[in-house]
Amino acid sequence: MLLTVTPRRTEKAFGLSQSNTYVFDVPVGVNKQEIVQAIESQYGVSIKSITTLVQNGKAIRFSRGKNRYPGTTTRKNSKKAYVVLAEGSTLDIFDAPVAEEETK
Repeated sequence: MLLTVTPRRTEKAFGLSQSNTYVFDVPVGVNKQEIVQAIESQYGVSIKSITTLVQNGKAIRFSRGKNRYPGTTTRKNSKKAYVVLAEGSTLDIFDAPVAEEETK
């Protein structure tokens, strides 16, 4: 099964990356073993531990007419994986390319 995991690029994820913990968005239907295999094959790092959580989708309201038939539904659930890498392994997700200064 081809599984692609994408890193989350948020301030909280950046703060966690300083302590060698990285946050990834993963499909809801996969388990921890599949996530570990996908990250190790995609990024070539070794993993110490992994924690997953499912965020329930928010309830939203929508209109099915003027004022008569209000409706409610929920957004899709999402799953996150907090991955702690083994000692000596790092990912360069948040490394910004250094801009070269032009001299006149």
